[in-house]
Amino acid sequence: MKKIQLKKVTEIEPRKRIGYKIGYNNELNPAQYEAVMHNNGAALVIAGAGTGKTRTLVYRLARLVEDGVQPDSILLLTFTRKASTEMLRRASTLLDGRCERVSGGTFHSFSLNILRKYAKLLSMESNFNVLDQGDSEDTINLIRTQMRFDKSKKRFPKKETLLKIFNLAVNRCLNVEEVLLNDFPYFFEELDNIIQIGKAYIEYKKKYNVLDYDDLLLYLFKLLNEFPDAKKEINRRYTYVMVDEYQDTNKLQHEIVKLLAGVNENVMAVGDDAQSIYSFRGAEFRNIIEFPESFKECKIYKIEENYRSNEPILSLTNEIIKAAPFQYQKELFSRKFAEEKPKIITSENERQQSLFLVQEILELREQGIPLEEMSVLFRSAFLSFDLEIELNKANIPYRKFGGMKFVETSHIKDMTSFFKILSNPRDAVSWNRALLLLEGVGPRTSTRIIEQLTEKNVDLSKSPDLTWIPKGKDSINNMFKFMNEISTGKINIGERASLIADYYKPLLQNKYDDWQKRWKDIEMFITIAERYKSVNEFLNDMAIEPPVESVVDLEEESKEDEYISLSTIHSAKGLEWKVVFLIWVLDGRFPSSKAADSVDSIEEERRLFYVACTRAKDYLYLTYPTNIYDRESGIVLSKPSRFLDGINEELAERFVLQDFEVSEN
Repeated sequence: MKKIQLKKVTEIEPRKRIGYKIGYNNELNPAQYEAVMHNNGAALVIAGAGTGKTRTLVYRLARLVEDGVQPDSILLLTFTRKASTEMLRRASTLLDGRCERVSGGTFHSFSLNILRKYAKLLSMESNFNVLDQGDSEDTINLIRTQMRFDKSKKRFPKKETLLKIFNLAVNRCLNVEEVLLNDFPYFFEELDNIIQIGKAYIEYKKKYNVLDYDDLLLYLFKLLNEFPDAKKEINRRYTYVMVDEYQDTNKLQHEIVKLLAGVNENVMAVGDDAQSIYSFRGAEFRNIIEFPESFKECKIYKIEENYRSNEPILSLTNEIIKAAPFQYQKELFSRKFAEEKPKIITSENERQQSLFLVQEILELREQGIPLEEMSVLFRSAFLSFDLEIELNKANIPYRKFGGMKFVETSHIKDMTSFFKILSNPRDAVSWNRALLLLEGVGPRTSTRIIEQLTEKNVDLSKSPDLTWIPKGKDSINNMFKFMNEISTGKINIGERASLIADYYKPLLQNKYDDWQKRWKDIEMFITIAERYKSVNEFLNDMAIEPPVESVVDLEEESKEDEYISLSTIHSAKGLEWKVVFLIWVLDGRFPSSKAADSVDSIEEERRLFYVACTRAKDYLYLTYPTNIYDRESGIVLSKPSRFLDGINEELAERFVLQDFEVSEN
């Protein structure tokens, strides 16, 4: 007699028969194909630089959908919304529109959506607002001032440092004491006071129904860890989890992924241990190294064929990373062969280095390589200052990456504060920002008004009782009346943004000399707002995945159609150019002298060096000046980077700049 066996529907096997719409076997290389066809249980995909990581993720998404997995039960977690949107678009183009229904987003946006649904379970109100970094710092500064630590006779951490301490404690799953010992030992004697501020900050956020970025992850972890019924619901909803750039996850994100994996552990992490370079943001290198140990059984796939760089560049980068003590052993290779090897170039001083770069950039451009296919990379932003002067003299347009984000500009934060008040009238941070715009209103008046608001539980949708507002403060009366007008009636988001802009314009003119320039950002803000149907959705996106550039912050050079990119290596990750100049490859500058204290720091510097070199497709120049006096250490730096040790003539050609004619004209 045959025995009938129950099999869970989540455990779908890849089709054994021919019948896929997509020819996976033909369109992927063997290593990519193996990873794409992985089905149940945990998997780690080690995808080296330029090996088609995104392609692998996209094809696996499509393959799961082709095999009958419900698209909205697949969860794709990325580090930018742009990345998830692009992957889902490509999967939809590859297969069909079903892929657009895959649940994609960043860790923070996913957390936000889940917390809105389960807010009451966590003793929160679902209309909470999210503080951006500036708001969080201002809140901490308010608490710091109220506790009179601003009057301290000893040096006390500033608001930015305090927020950094609290951030690291959450992201690394440590307590404040451990963070101070590891990262801020010079403030350890203030431990009790810092803990006191931290507790007050938590209470403040609860009182005014706001969360900061870290709270989004912390409360999601709390939900999954402490509420088993909610966890079961979420695990049933998301049966397959995929995480991009796993080397950039922090400890808390790693714990969340383990909880999201559920009993079936259908989780695939994709990343490259050799590109883990964000420990200063709390990223934990060990997450990807120890990922297989976090699950009952984990399959490891390595993708090593590189489609970006030529073979000589890869031979060099393989040698650089080979010396790393902790890694997944891999050997990147390319079918792009070339005669030209990477160049290591020594100059006498910084000026000579800059003049050589200008000369080489101009020559390469004359050979037909456009400026936008070239980049100059450096370890720290200040290392490009001399080069910028020489580029300006030679009339070479450039753009330096790493400016202020659109949403961080003060005038956009002013505009956003009005929307945050509409969403959550208890948001004290936003009320404070809005009230301080008014002439004659200082911190004391603002604090009194906010206390009254909380005490009287003011409802903006009703005509407010304004008898409690201090006499002679007509501007405050007018603000409350305005907020009442735009909170009632059927006004869409775009119209609200326009009305707020009209109200704000005279305040903008009074506050900023360059208000006309800033007004262009306000117009962009209105255009963005018009895309949305709900205030919460608009605020969520502005907080979690805001627009990047501000008109105020754009440099004049960026108006050129053609420009060379100047970038820190951290800002260049994920990008590529035909020509890469990596400058200041000098011990003490790269690796930084500050990194010499620990093996972990030196190894992260090595990975950073590797990331820089793997941005190059065809030409790679490594340059360094010698006999440079370092004021911080008090020594003369003259030794090339230790990461070049063992790089012989077979891997790179070495040159010394001599008799270089320096002209003052």
